Amino acid sequence: MLLETNERTVADEARALQARYGNLEPADIIELAIDHLFNEEIAVVSSFGAESSVLLHLIAQVDRATPVLFLETGKHFPATLRYRDELVGELGMTDVHDIHPLQQTLKDEDPYGAMSMTNKDRCCYIRKVEPMARAVAPYRAWMTGRKQFQASTRNALPVFESVGERIRINPLAQWTSADLQNYMVANHLPPHPLVAEGYRSIGCMPCTQPVKEGEDARSGRWAGSDKTECGIHLTGLTDQLSNISLTDSSL
Repeated sequence: MLLETNERTVADEARALQARYGNLEPADIIELAIDHLFNEEIAVVSSFGAESSVLLHLIAQVDRATPVLFLETGKHFPATLRYRDELVGELGMTDVHDIHPLQQTLKDEDPYGAMSMTNKDRCCYIRKVEPMARAVAPYRAWMTGRKQFQASTRNALPVFESVGERIRINPLAQWTSADLQNYMVANHLPPHPLVAEGYRSIGCMPCTQPVKEGEDARSGRWAGSDKTECGIHLTGLTDQLSNISLTDSSL
């Protein structure tokens, strides 16, 4: 009952934040969240994908010590890992965490590393959803780089939303692809090397391919299946976090 009460309270808080601050510019939202709303109890989750440099650069202008959580699934493109190191160094981010799947779970369920071929949802769960829950559990809030234009499943994405007892913040929700590109050019941000090869949304190597002209940015993810999200932004994460309260969470 207490958990349900806390979750309702946080849901009300997210709606109030959205109504009051949801139309601010991303830089203002980030400064507000880091310096005033959540202080040292906020992190950012980054895939170090095609557009990740924008959010990380904005955050670096406020506080380079903001914790950066990277889901190291073990299936990333080598180019993504090199890009992560390059971007972290260029922006001067000082608190980057690689979050790994549980080794025993991989040993028990995916000993040959081929689960993405047979059960994509379970693969995403053990490599992303469960690690994500562990990563964000110690924080009251976290930021993501999700945008409304990326896919039809995100076209009503708010800036502030609740996930159980925590707040998820999407500072770039209302920005367009042109906004992102203009920002990258203006601030001389390095592009992910795979963008030049047609990749517009970059995840794990086995489940990502280049996007065709006219397709939405995420059409190259899990192409050929009806899967559109890995689960870290869906109810699977909420369910996982419901077992980890703010009072007993730890990395």
